[in-house]
Amino acid sequence: MNLVKLSFKNLISKPLNAVLSLLLLVLSVALVTFMLQLSAQVKGNLDKNIKPVDLVVGAKGSPLQLVLSSVLHIDAPTGNIKLKDAEKLRKSRLVKAAVPVSYGDNYKGVRILGTETSYLKLYHAELENGTLFNTSHQVVLGSATAKKLNLKLGDTFLSSHGLADQSLEEHHGHPFKVVGILKTTGSVVDNLIITSLESIWDVHSHPGEEHHDDDLEVTSLLIQFSNPMAMMQLPRYINDKTNMQAALPSLEINRLVKLLGVGVQTIQLIAIAILLVSGLSIFISLLKAIRERRQELALLRTYGATSGQLLWLVLLEGLFLGFIGYVLGWLIGRLGLWVISTYAQNSYGYTFNLATPTKWEALLLLATLGITVLASVLASLSVFKLNVSKILSAEK
Repeated sequence: MNLVKLSFKNLISKPLNAVLSLLLLVLSVALVTFMLQLSAQVKGNLDKNIKPVDLVVGAKGSPLQLVLSSVLHIDAPTGNIKLKDAEKLRKSRLVKAAVPVSYGDNYKGVRILGTETSYLKLYHAELENGTLFNTSHQVVLGSATAKKLNLKLGDTFLSSHGLADQSLEEHHGHPFKVVGILKTTGSVVDNLIITSLESIWDVHSHPGEEHHDDDLEVTSLLIQFSNPMAMMQLPRYINDKTNMQAALPSLEINRLVKLLGVGVQTIQLIAIAILLVSGLSIFISLLKAIRERRQELALLRTYGATSGQLLWLVLLEGLFLGFIGYVLGWLIGRLGLWVISTYAQNSYGYTFNLATPTKWEALLLLATLGITVLASVLASLSVFKLNVSKILSAEK
């Protein structure tokens, strides 16, 4: 007797009996796997992008907004700070390295970042083609930006005022020229147009106007500490003694992740509750199926099948249901991640990988199969109470 083949045929013979159980199972697995991947990849992307920066210094305002705008490039800046104030900080013994950044323009929704070539070193960005910018209005493109905008070496374009692709105000007379394209880094650099600080100042100045150090501004200063004590001393000094603001990216992002984590945990708890309900539904579905197939099971007993074999028959049916539900749920979860990745790529320049199953997803598979096994065993206990002669005589 081929129990595997027979149990699968029993499952598909009356699919409506198991539809509700399967749908609940698919929904719970899809939610759990989706949230596991989304939270892990969001946290991984955030950590990777803030790792090179110990401290961000900018205008007074929200420290989280300062970090999001200056490091992750997904928010508006809190304002500008004087270049001369930023230069004073760069000379501090507590500062190992400091990179000024300035922005306020975009091209087709992609941010144009004014900075120094040392910014590229923070993220270990290297050229794939061309050269780095060395004069005003020269730009290098992140790998994703070059593909998205279909730009190549030698192309020119006009920037628009603002950070979103909604401004109709172009900076005429100040075209940018593409001189380099960077290799893929998997960081924020991939989604930027990068130029010199002088380019940003020139774009926003009037023809013939000269730059004066006292008037020049930057958006923020990205700092790496020279020693561990700097983390305690420098932020306090900047926040208390200057008109600028200091924000620790690691601290602000951890706060953000904790806030997001509450929502993630809530959704996961809901998904686990649905999984338990699906286990109850499987139990009811199999119990109903056993009662409807009493004559069939009784006949199997007359042909020599033992109670243990009948138990395995029902158990395999439950396992098929659990495994199919898990696979479909996992695939739908990955489909959801792909949809979110497409949206994030278009809106923020971030992508998520459709990763292979993780250890947590493997544990979820074991939990799913465990619940279905328990439901199957409980439902099949009536197999041991089959009165074969009474059932067959009633059939006649």
